[in-house]
Amino acid sequence: MNKKNSLPSLVFFGTPLFASHCLKSLLDDNFKILSVVTAPDRKAGRGKKLTSSSVKQLAESFELPIFQPINLKESKFITQLTELKADIFVVVAFRMLPKVVWSLPKYGSINLHASLLPNYRGAAPINWVLINGEKKTGITTFFIDEKIDSGSILLQKEVSIDLNDNAGSLHDKIVFQGATLIIDTLKGIQSGILNSRKQNITKFEFEAPKLSAENTKLEWGATLIILKNKIKGLCPYPGAWSFFENNGIQGRLKILKAEAIYEKHSHPSNKILVKGDEIYITNREGYLNCIEIQLPNKKRMSSKTLLNGYKFDSNARVL
Repeated sequence: MNKKNSLPSLVFFGTPLFASHCLKSLLDDNFKILSVVTAPDRKAGRGKKLTSSSVKQLAESFELPIFQPINLKESKFITQLTELKADIFVVVAFRMLPKVVWSLPKYGSINLHASLLPNYRGAAPINWVLINGEKKTGITTFFIDEKIDSGSILLQKEVSIDLNDNAGSLHDKIVFQGATLIIDTLKGIQSGILNSRKQNITKFEFEAPKLSAENTKLEWGATLIILKNKIKGLCPYPGAWSFFENNGIQGRLKILKAEAIYEKHSHPSNKILVKGDEIYITNREGYLNCIEIQLPNKKRMSSKTLLNGYKFDSNARVL
């Protein structure tokens, strides 16, 4: 790019809060944002009110032009992007771009991914590094190509995972680091000193697939550490869940915080036990102490608060 007297002009693609933090950093650093592309408004909440994305709300506050295409290949949208003549597109937490879009800018399109690529390619890297019990993760900027998260790497930064991190706290760490990495990447491209490199695939990489009802369900035959990691990796959203049975009625609960207690006992596995103001689930290795739980149509609450108005019978169990 090598425009020493000016920062690259760009179009920003993003939707959630994660992306809006990155957009704000670019604005604070005086990058020229020609337009913002974000998801269409959606109905949300009990009242089904039309709600704008976090990125749109920020863009509106800065009076930036906004595009909200349903079809990214729509000819009108492609024409609008072409006419902007942006130096580069910046993509953060957005859907996969078709080639007709990402190939438009002279200097290409870059993406920010919340892992150390090629490890944890996919939609939910922050969740899966915790579910898999990783001790570190990171962030990567890379050029977009035809495949998901497979383009040439520009910059990477390692991020440590603390023992008590959950998906929420790790997200906050990565947001802060990610915004800085995007700025460093753009300035590196602009100055001509940053070269990309191909991803080195070892075949030992993990995937980070989209979260679903199936892969967020707790499997009670697992070890305590696997259960605890899954709970951390899915907190605060969407929450690790399980069916349970109490008073002969089956329901569904979420466990948002738990600790493993390694202790021998004679109880059958999967039994729900109440000990004082704590809720235990029995396991072959000991107990899972459920510190924060959410029952259907209820708010997330501590076990002590839950037990103030809810009772488990002697046969209660998870399924």
